Amino acid sequence: MYQALYRKYRPRRFEDVVGQDHITQTLRRQVETGRTGHAYIFVGTRGTGKTTCAKILSKALNCRHPVNGDPCNECDACRGIDSGAIMDVIEIDAASNGGVEDIRALREAANYTPADVRKRVYILDEAHMLSTAAFPALLKILEEPPEHLVFILATTDLAKIPITILSRCQHFSFRRIMPEDIAGRLKYVAGQEGFALTEGAAGLLARLGDGSMRDALSLLDQCLPANRVDEDAVIRAVGIMGAEDTVRLWNAAASRDTALALSLFDKSYRGGAEPISILRDLLSLTRDMLMVRVAPQGSASLLTGAFDAGRLAELCKTVDTGRLVAVSELLQEDVNSMKDARDKRVKAELCLVKVIGALTGAYAPPESFAPAPAPTKPAEPREAAPQREKQAPEPGSPAPMTEMTASEKAAPAPDPEPDLPPWEDGDIPPEPGEEPPAPPWEDMPAEPAPEPVPAPMPEPVPASAAEPAGDVQGDWWGRVLKKCAALLDPTQMGPLSARESAVPRLADTRLTLYARNMFVQMMIDTDSVRDAVSKAAAEVLGKPIGVSVVIGTPPEDAAAPKKPGLDDLARFDGIVKFT
Repeated sequence: MYQALYRKYRPRRFEDVVGQDHITQTLRRQVETGRTGHAYIFVGTRGTGKTTCAKILSKALNCRHPVNGDPCNECDACRGIDSGAIMDVIEIDAASNGGVEDIRALREAANYTPADVRKRVYILDEAHMLSTAAFPALLKILEEPPEHLVFILATTDLAKIPITILSRCQHFSFRRIMPEDIAGRLKYVAGQEGFALTEGAAGLLARLGDGSMRDALSLLDQCLPANRVDEDAVIRAVGIMGAEDTVRLWNAAASRDTALALSLFDKSYRGGAEPISILRDLLSLTRDMLMVRVAPQGSASLLTGAFDAGRLAELCKTVDTGRLVAVSELLQEDVNSMKDARDKRVKAELCLVKVIGALTGAYAPPESFAPAPAPTKPAEPREAAPQREKQAPEPGSPAPMTEMTASEKAAPAPDPEPDLPPWEDGDIPPEPGEEPPAPPWEDMPAEPAPEPVPAPMPEPVPASAAEPAGDVQGDWWGRVLKKCAALLDPTQMGPLSARESAVPRLADTRLTLYARNMFVQMMIDTDSVRDAVSKAAAEVLGKPIGVSVVIGTPPEDAAAPKKPGLDDLARFDGIVKFT
């Protein structure tokens, strides 16, 4: 019967374990000198050799003829432990046998001396899965075990192991295996199996293994049977996109060629690549580009190795750090949510469209992963400062009015302070002894409501002194945008002309553009855009205009509109407010 490669080539001696020399040398020295402990805890990610080292240690402790701390693998004890015939070395899956009753049974059986070997060894795999009550049951025998007893706990989550257990064990941390070590082991296995494994395929499998030797060997097993395994064979078998296709997809997105980007995605999808793997490859490329941008001195050791360093340097010239961060967070967000998507292809295609928008500035990412800075009030020019020092009007004097529409002129003017109490709002409460006014539902003649007195209109302002409104819907701003369209390309005009994307506010000769977020600011806060807007505004307004760009909301728009209350309802005709 065929045996999987990761089982067939499982290390049988400490020197065969790859990438964990700091642990295997210590364990060999302990066995060789006879200074072994009674309890060990092995911690590390999957496929790094925790259970393998535990079995090798159990053989070394019971081997009849150990060689420099390694088991001989020839004596009856070593062969019996490998085959599972010796019942004194027991491997327990704590995930399915982690109850308190299981640990109590283990504790009772542990008191018996071993029948075939010197040491009775208990290997608890996934030890963090023991129940809350099982840890205290294990604690006593773990603290003072019999002379013949050794415990080896293996876990991937050290935080779930109680400190009382940790303090009684020797702690060994297993590292992720480096890609070059995994690639060397894969080529050794390929040589033993009699098939050719190219350097590119070995490196790709090592990166896909992500520090796990078992995962890399399983992927190699997936590429067989074949007399020669190259990079293309790995891509077809595993269902990934490949470095060259990923770079082509990035170039299509960066050049705003949405049709080409979606065509490349469709080609890889039809070729067997999973949508989530395509996004992960694109995220890996974006991550490597970001490392080259932010850490050029140490980027060689930070890269995944999936892409050529020279190619990464060329790609980084076309995009800045801010957009790389935005695209990376966008891809990470969609990769995390991909498992819950009903149609993963549609989810991935929407993600690609958003990536293209983020690269070109036409799409602003959600606030959850691209928060805009808190709005800051820009400093007003000195010419506008005296306007803020105007004193409030005297009580009783009519408030100045702005231009009203015909419907607003016909409606009665609302009171200036709707939240004032009724005795300050013109509604005087009845004196003691007086009857309150009759409610509207009683059949009584209602007094006619007084006709509204129109408030005095402000004096007309000379046409030469009038300033255009600062609203984005104003005619003057529309004329400015039309002139800018002839000076700027569509990529720059998009965020400048979109509604509420860049809100203009004019004060004398200073035009301030309030950008909705940092991505809009990045697109319009450039010399070419500011010069074009300044030139167009000067032609429209007939005076020189300076332009500045800030992030946030105009001060007069920052306050939230007030919700109507009962006092507002009481102002309608026929409704009486009781006090």
